[in-house]
Amino acid sequence: MTERSGMRDFYRKSEPKAGERSIETDSVSESSGQSRRTVLRGVVVAGATVIGATAAASTPVAAFHEDYENVVDVTEAGADDTGEESITPVLEDLRADNTAFYFPEGRYYMDSQFRYTGFENIGFFGHDATLVPANYHDFDGPQFRLFRLGVDYNPGRELRFEGFDVDQTAPDTGIRVIEATISRDLQVRDVTIEGEHDSGTWGPGMVAVSDPDGQGVVERFRAPDGGRHADETPNAGNVWRGPIGIEANTNVGRLEFSDCELGGFPDNGLYAVNDEGTVVVDGGRFANSNGANVRLGGEGSEIRDATIEVDRTRSYDNSQRGIRLENGDDLRVTGVDVTITSPQPTSHAIAVMNTCQRSRIEDASIELRGEDVNHGIVVSPEAGYSHVVDCEIVHETAGGYPLWIRETDKQDRVLVELTDISGEAGVTGAGFRDGIRCGRDDCRFSHVTVDQPGRDGADRNGLVVTGDDVTIYRGEFRASQYPYVDQGNGNHLRNSEAESDADGLEGVRLYPGIEGPAFRVNRIVNGIDDLGASDVLTWRNTYE
Repeated sequence: MTERSGMRDFYRKSEPKAGERSIETDSVSESSGQSRRTVLRGVVVAGATVIGATAAASTPVAAFHEDYENVVDVTEAGADDTGEESITPVLEDLRADNTAFYFPEGRYYMDSQFRYTGFENIGFFGHDATLVPANYHDFDGPQFRLFRLGVDYNPGRELRFEGFDVDQTAPDTGIRVIEATISRDLQVRDVTIEGEHDSGTWGPGMVAVSDPDGQGVVERFRAPDGGRHADETPNAGNVWRGPIGIEANTNVGRLEFSDCELGGFPDNGLYAVNDEGTVVVDGGRFANSNGANVRLGGEGSEIRDATIEVDRTRSYDNSQRGIRLENGDDLRVTGVDVTITSPQPTSHAIAVMNTCQRSRIEDASIELRGEDVNHGIVVSPEAGYSHVVDCEIVHETAGGYPLWIRETDKQDRVLVELTDISGEAGVTGAGFRDGIRCGRDDCRFSHVTVDQPGRDGADRNGLVVTGDDVTIYRGEFRASQYPYVDQGNGNHLRNSEAESDADGLEGVRLYPGIEGPAFRVNRIVNGIDDLGASDVLTWRNTYE
């Protein structure tokens, strides 16, 4: 089995320091004035009787005594560790607050849900422990979860759930491993799910911090094999599309996902779009989910240093977006790598949705390849202020806009800085032919490079502006057709270069009826193709 470094460090705490008592001698009555912590091995917690105390000090269960009043080794309490008999009845008998449930190495079969709500502090700790869910047909009761720990109307206060593999390799065994609603301190670590989620029931994880002052972390939660569409499972007709990888749509506290991994799920990968609370996605890999691989909302939420990949498209995958920002303010994308090589027509790499009040996309590396039209960063018409800075987009699809600022009457600015767009895209006759298409007023572009040579002779433009009062400063634009196209009013190109790859074609085209375009200190190869603009201002430009 895979070693878990976090658990190893935790177990080291069980070794007594010089001068400390061993754990069994610290288990005495509170009335004596000493500690009331108790280690339970081989007994039901309610009995409050210590059995095998001498052995306890030499096993990992001793590691938990500082955080819990009671510690129970579930195998000594009667849980089968061979995977033959269900352990849920044993867990039901052991249910008690301020308790750590320790699972030593073994396989633990579960054929019904373990539910516990309203607790103060409990923990579940596996040491090379594998949970084995019953298949869909043999699961007793609600066929949705293994562990349900806290609910929105009666949450737990503190929870730790760590160190479990989950064997879902047998047919029809996909199930939610943990559903947890915790008010103050939620910790889920080192959960690895092996096998495709193929039962059609809810996806492997759902977590929420229910108190605005609470916090939580989900670290190294991994379900790399993804899930199957509900129509291809025994639960067909009962759910829409199928499982979500991890759901966190009721969170109102601070919740962090660190180094998680989700494969292709039919109904989103990580889905965390509540407009309250803060969600941070730190690292990890998210691949091939339908809908979006990461959907993020909240106040000040961020995805950073993560890898997003779409390299597989199933028959029912009709929208495999990389990142979708929505339902929030001050949402950030920082240092991510997004690669889409099996795109669908609506599989934007990063989508800033209408419900996003403010966003910042920084240091993103985006690569799109394939035989469909596909877009890179898309800012929706009703989205608020957006800042794109220090990004690189390589775009080699049949068509599409690497950066698309959609047309709108909304006045919130989109600011684009230090961004490079390149790649051979397009096919003859295809639409969406621009490297950047800007339909919003008052946008700003600074130190932006666009190189659109066109694939196999396809016509591509560099920057096309249909909004008004847009400023472009120190840009470099090359394209197989027109590097810069102005269809708005009062737009200003300065200290920039525009050169077409086509012999004799002008670097700039002005559409008829526009007013007040300005050009200052630019290098415009072959000049300006003016189809009928008025009040054109030119100053100190060079036309080679």
